[in-house]
Amino acid sequence: MPKLKSGFKGERSVVLPKLVRNICQNDTFLSQLYITDIGYYPNAVYHYRERPKGVAQWILIYCLKGSGWYSVRGHHYEVKENQWFVIPKSEPHVYASNDDNPWTIYWIHFTGTMAAVYGSDHYVPSDINAYTTARITDRINIFEEIFLTLSDNYSVDNLRYASSLLYGFLATFCYLGHFRKYNAQSNRIDTHNITNMAVRFMNENIEKRLTLTQIADYIGYSISQFSLIFRNSTGQSPLNYFNTLKIQRACELLETTDMKINQLCSKVGIDDSYYFSRLFTKIIGVSPKMYRERAHLNKTNNPNIPNITAK
Repeated sequence: MPKLKSGFKGERSVVLPKLVRNICQNDTFLSQLYITDIGYYPNAVYHYRERPKGVAQWILIYCLKGSGWYSVRGHHYEVKENQWFVIPKSEPHVYASNDDNPWTIYWIHFTGTMAAVYGSDHYVPSDINAYTTARITDRINIFEEIFLTLSDNYSVDNLRYASSLLYGFLATFCYLGHFRKYNAQSNRIDTHNITNMAVRFMNENIEKRLTLTQIADYIGYSISQFSLIFRNSTGQSPLNYFNTLKIQRACELLETTDMKINQLCSKVGIDDSYYFSRLFTKIIGVSPKMYRERAHLNKTNNPNIPNITAK
């Protein structure tokens, strides 16, 4: 089987040049915690990395779906969906995606005088269960903001902003209970509202291909009971509603990023770009390409013109 370091369909990554890393290392603020590499690998078939001498950074890997494995400090670990781990700095290691169920991962190389606070003692896989208060979407949004910031330019302000966001991003893993607890209290989430629970679950898993069984099992109802409750509340079947949420998210990405269509597909859990385009056109009324062109034209000509919305 081939062993690939990168080159996966829909992948995105930023690697800071050595000169920029030197700036971070010598800056009073940045030297405490900063990113050297960051990326997203969807459906990373044959992904494999081996570093006999380790690297000079801590490596956080968050497996959103699929599975993989890694070896570090003389131990072998299996990684499944909704798990994360940190490869310790300077430790020899190897990690790979499973051939029969390739992982989709978010990853960050980070270092600095404060890095060990977030990197130490997390080399064993930890679970992030998809509860209604899991805040998976919130975590991913922080990642996207870091990525877009570093993709824009390497000004000191941008680097410091990305570093500031990194503290929060790492905290969503290392202080998971706090990340969920205080958000739930401040928003007074109604865990007894079946429809709200289902919609929250869909939003938290927008990058996945959920089945009706998975959603119903999460809610704790039979498929028929849940489908009836949901349809009576929203006027749509659960899966049609989920597809609409995916397309709404796609609209946001079309307006706010320069992602290619195949990259965008992975972000909303649709692997087939042709199916995505047909579904998008059916719900929105125009193709993804035309939507992006009109949205950008509207903003250029008149920022006050409302964005195109789903029919």
